[in-house]
Amino acid sequence: MLKNIDLTNQKVLILGYAMTGKSVAEFLLEQGANITINDRGDLSKDPSVTLLLSQGANIVSNGHPIELLDEGFDFIVKNPGIPYSLLIIQKALERKLPIYTDVELASWFSEAPIIGVTGSNGKTTTTSLIYQLLSNRSKGQAYLAGNIGIPSLEVAKKAQMDDDVIIELSSFQLMGIEKFKAKIAVICNIFEAHLDYHGSREEYIKAKLNLVKNLTSEDQIVYNYDQQEFQTWLANTEAERVPFAVDQVDEFVQKNGAYVIDSAIYFKDEKVAEVTDIQIPGKHNVENALAAIAVAKLKNVSNESIKQSLHQFQGVAYRIQPIGQSQGRSFFNDSKATNITATITALKSFNQSIVFVGGGLDRGNEFDELIPYLKQVRAAYLYGETKHKMKNAFELAGVSQVELFDTLDEATTAAYRAAESDETVLLSPSCASWDQFKTFEERGKVFTDLIQRLIIEEPYQEK
Repeated sequence: MLKNIDLTNQKVLILGYAMTGKSVAEFLLEQGANITINDRGDLSKDPSVTLLLSQGANIVSNGHPIELLDEGFDFIVKNPGIPYSLLIIQKALERKLPIYTDVELASWFSEAPIIGVTGSNGKTTTTSLIYQLLSNRSKGQAYLAGNIGIPSLEVAKKAQMDDDVIIELSSFQLMGIEKFKAKIAVICNIFEAHLDYHGSREEYIKAKLNLVKNLTSEDQIVYNYDQQEFQTWLANTEAERVPFAVDQVDEFVQKNGAYVIDSAIYFKDEKVAEVTDIQIPGKHNVENALAAIAVAKLKNVSNESIKQSLHQFQGVAYRIQPIGQSQGRSFFNDSKATNITATITALKSFNQSIVFVGGGLDRGNEFDELIPYLKQVRAAYLYGETKHKMKNAFELAGVSQVELFDTLDEATTAAYRAAESDETVLLSPSCASWDQFKTFEERGKVFTDLIQRLIIEEPYQEK
């Protein structure tokens, strides 16, 4: 918690409402700030906005008028999804007006230490597993927050000194921090993603590494030692380095971090668990577990408690989530795979033949990176804006059966009917959901509901 932070009578512009904007507005009003909420949509019929109006909030909806900036705001709190290319943001930057995301404010007021987790892939699983590992405690409690779907300010204002706040952080959120500092920072990996938002891989990496910029020698950074670039990326950090590794297990890792040797998991020189204790499939989930175990050991969690939590943890919804089986066929929901790297991770998690369902929002990229990982894909059912681009990649990979559809429902139904015994039907879109759905969760629920209905209504017929 930062001292001498007083928001009384501060003028704050909140850009974007939704769940995050609502939590920011409520928090700032409690702090005595003067707030203006601005959203491109019509907020006039939202009952929660009516309540905020009665508490003194100003509301400007149906667009982002530049004239708002003439009202002398002290800073802006921006919904993470709003791009910096928006004209009102560009004009605010020209005026050197501070622009934050909600996690920045949460760090100002949280009495509990923050464990910040980011990465291109695996951050939700790692965040959830850290929460599970830290939940069995005699004093204090663990809280989840951030990009995982729980507003950080709602958690920050109730967490106490003996608690831990585990915040999942997207690159969008990390672009809006200034003083934010985690006691333990975790970076699962950094690959290429969200280039439509950031403009380049360099800018994306810079955003991710904002998590590290305020760390001191009293803090720890848990990071993926198998990704060689971290040696450069972390060259200037003062924090204690706590690596985790599956492949590059050298003397430095064995002395300072979490690693695997002969199917056993170690932290420093201490055996903690067996790899078989991890209940979710894939090498990537071994990496996620190592990162979480490193945090747990830094927080003095016992090995017995760690093993118990690993046995209990069944993964997170929409991330290579098993949703059903029927007559030898398995169905997995990986709707959270909103980029190519995530889909590659999913494809590498299976040994059996795959019937693939994918597609979604066109962000301008091609899908050639998938080609080396499509050997097990027998058939692909593609839909949405990217279906033709994805088809090119699948055909180049030698997938003989590729069919195109307008909607996820159509593609899923066809995939279900085509799948044979001992095959896996995998939804792993490789794309954002926004061409047809509001969120990847909504997309995943549609897929799950349809598959589970088809299992009942259309029993498998041996082909």
